[in-house]
Amino acid sequence: MTDRLSDRFADQGEDPGRDRGSGSGRLLTGVAWAVLLLGLWLWGREVTDVRHGTSAPTTGDMAALGRPPGSVDLPPAAKPLQGARPQRLDIPDLGVQAPVVARGLDPRGALDPPPYDQPGVVGWYAAGAEPGAAGTALMVGHVDTETRPAVFYKISALEPGERVRVVRDDGRVAEFTVDDVEVLTRDAFDAHRAYGPRESGRAELRLITCGGTFDRTSRSYTANVVVSAYLTGTGP
Repeated sequence: MTDRLSDRFADQGEDPGRDRGSGSGRLLTGVAWAVLLLGLWLWGREVTDVRHGTSAPTTGDMAALGRPPGSVDLPPAAKPLQGARPQRLDIPDLGVQAPVVARGLDPRGALDPPPYDQPGVVGWYAAGAEPGAAGTALMVGHVDTETRPAVFYKISALEPGERVRVVRDDGRVAEFTVDDVEVLTRDAFDAHRAYGPRESGRAELRLITCGGTFDRTSRSYTANVVVSAYLTGTGP
């Protein structure tokens, strides 16, 4: 089975060897890890698909993507918290306050994003790490709909040093600091870069949405915007 999965990664241009984080902070290994990577890779390509009729290009401050941190003085990482389920995602600099719903994998093994009729909702990969716990917690949202911007319309404008807050069901607020914003193209999607931890032992967060330009032939976006952040404290 693992050999077949490796072959499929090679055929699809994937580096065998993408993150959904760790189950409650524990790293997935062996066949389970390989199967999950496959599903995540599929999602990384297919989440960019949009409903028939949508033709708007990606929006937001695309010039901000890949901007080097420069002289930004990033705070040290905080000790990971005990696991707790997320209830709301706040991005103060963008004016975002969004409810969070648990999501899983669809029958094809790809991550099932929030429904298109819920453009203001963020999806959290519930089989992965919980925000604030050790590992990489994954949150996904739409960039737009057929008629209007969606919850992650402006996340490409985030810059290193800006904050993301996750309200959890234990009453604590996990505060994350952005350390990187990238565009990963669909045809050369780096799953480990998108989903894997940047530093071992940290509590990390990824915010992911569509990016690049809209391809009218394939009716999909050409890339994903990936915001990376890490736990730097807690708040009220």
